[in-house]
Amino acid sequence: MAAPLYAGLADLREMLNLADADTSRDNLLTTALTAACRGIDRATGRRFYLDDTATARVYRPAGRTVCGDDGERLVVDDIGSATGLVVETGMSGAWSTLTDYDTSPDNALARDRPVTALLSTASWGTGAARVRVTAQWGWPAVPEEIEQAALIQAARLYRRKDSPEGVTGSAEWGVVRLSRRDPDVWALIEHFIVPGFG
Repeated sequence: MAAPLYAGLADLREMLNLADADTSRDNLLTTALTAACRGIDRATGRRFYLDDTATARVYRPAGRTVCGDDGERLVVDDIGSATGLVVETGMSGAWSTLTDYDTSPDNALARDRPVTALLSTASWGTGAARVRVTAQWGWPAVPEEIEQAALIQAARLYRRKDSPEGVTGSAEWGVVRLSRRDPDVWALIEHFIVPGFG
């Protein structure tokens, strides 16, 4: 199944001042919107849609734990739902379910933000021990900034067919070289970048 888009074709048509009934460019628009969405995923190091079902991922605690006054936080990939969330420790073939943990940051899911760490007052383990987390990965909802960034970038990509070699022009401004990175898109997505990723 293809990854979901962060904005709709109707919104992109409106941004480009195209008639809503005009579907003749839908293939080009869909290609641009898909590329914009997946580009945002790559630039931020995360994705902003939620898996349909829970799947398991295994983590090695070494290098992924942060110690604080309230316990140890195990940094995990974005968890977008508490439904089906199961945390286990051990090794392949010998897993023990944990129940004495909290999700972090506090109230993340209630604010349509993902859980990014699991907090435990006990140690997450050392040596060969692993933590297996079964969850619905991703974000609970697409943030408005990501939706807007996807539309801006998709419009830019769609118009790119009219600016060969990155050069565009107008009667008012003359010839202009396009920048590699749209500053508005970057301003909208930069605070979503996974720390240490960008």
